[in-house]
Amino acid sequence: MKTFVIKSIPFFLLLNSVIACNSPYTPKQTGYFKIDFPKHEYKLFDQPGYPYTFEYPVYSNIIKDSTFFEDKPENPYWINIDFPRFSGKIYISYKEIGKNELTKLVNDAYNMTYKHSTRATEIVDSTMRTPSGVSGVFFSVGGNAATAKQFFVTDSVKHFLRGALYFDASPNEDSLGVVNNFLQDDMKHLINTFRWK
Repeated sequence: MKTFVIKSIPFFLLLNSVIACNSPYTPKQTGYFKIDFPKHEYKLFDQPGYPYTFEYPVYSNIIKDSTFFEDKPENPYWINIDFPRFSGKIYISYKEIGKNELTKLVNDAYNMTYKHSTRATEIVDSTMRTPSGVSGVFFSVGGNAATAKQFFVTDSVKHFLRGALYFDASPNEDSLGVVNNFLQDDMKHLINTFRWK
């Protein structure tokens, strides 16, 4: 009886492995969650007293920015465009030329963008001029930089506005790329509908 039990165990193990492995193993590919994007639709931001107006997505909210690195902003026209669905924000800062030198504001915008060059694979800056006469620069930052899309617009005389898109997540070009591209269309729409008052 003991001999039968000892000899039959290897036989059952071999039989089990042959029966259990009747289909090839296919490893699961690494991927990210599918994101269902809303339709691009916009509404007007035109608050009394603000020196600018533009259209922004209906799936976002405007929040007044009340802090600037633990200090108060220099004026009340700093806002954030919040995208709760994507855990992202476009931080909008406004500066008045005269109180600030235009050359310094432009240099600061470039410097803030190029701070990301240690993590960026590329930085492409494109000058722009809208049909309404608003001019500026749009920055696309490739790689795992904290912000992939930034811009500034100015009339070169009185107004200067800067925007930067950030997410409440670790920078990862692979997972955030589709969202960055989707929101880039919204940023460009904002710029193309932008007006100084």
